[in-house]
Amino acid sequence: MNPLFQPTLAVLNARMLGKLAVIACTMFGFGFAMIPIYRSICEVTGINSLTQVDQDAKRFADNTQVDMTRVISVEFDANARGPWQLRPRTGSVNAHPGELVTVEYELVNTLDREVQGQAIPSYAPQAAAQWLRKLECFCFKQQSLGPNERRLFPVVFVLDPKMPVEVGTITLSYTFFEVGQPVPAAPI
Repeated sequence: MNPLFQPTLAVLNARMLGKLAVIACTMFGFGFAMIPIYRSICEVTGINSLTQVDQDAKRFADNTQVDMTRVISVEFDANARGPWQLRPRTGSVNAHPGELVTVEYELVNTLDREVQGQAIPSYAPQAAAQWLRKLECFCFKQQSLGPNERRLFPVVFVLDPKMPVEVGTITLSYTFFEVGQPVPAAPI
C-alpha cells in the first residue's frame, strides 16, 4: 500500500459495510439452504424417518409369506399433548410375521375451533421400528380436525419375518401434538 495514500475513515467504513453485507447475505442464504441439506442428510442416514412413508412396505407385504409358527403380541398406546383425545380402538393384537394387520386409532378434537396436529410414533423395543413395516398411518402427514370432530384413522402394518425369535411383544405408541402452537407441559 502506498504510504502516501491513507484511506479516510469514510472509505474504511464503506469497506467494512461491504464486508458485513456479504457476510449477512451469505448467512441468510445458508439459512435457506439448511432445510434441503437437513432433509438430505436425514434421508441418507435414516434419522428422523419415523413419520416417513415406508416406500418398500407395500412390496414387502406382497412378497412375504406368513410365518404361522410364530405369534407376536403387538400392544398399542396413545398420548395426546394439547386439545386432543387419542386412543387405540384395541389394546393389542396377536399377529404372525408376514401377516397384514389393520388397527384403528380414534382422534377427537376437544376444542371449538379447527386444529392441526402431527402424530409421532415410538416403539418398544426401540429396534422394533425396523420390523414393524407400516403401509398406512395417520402419522405420515399432519391431520386437520374441525371443531369437536371425532375421526378414526387406520394403521396398516406387517411384521418382518426376519424379526429375532426372542421378540415376543412389540409396543407401538403415538404421541399427538398440535402443530403451530406451544406444547403444553407433560402431566405430572
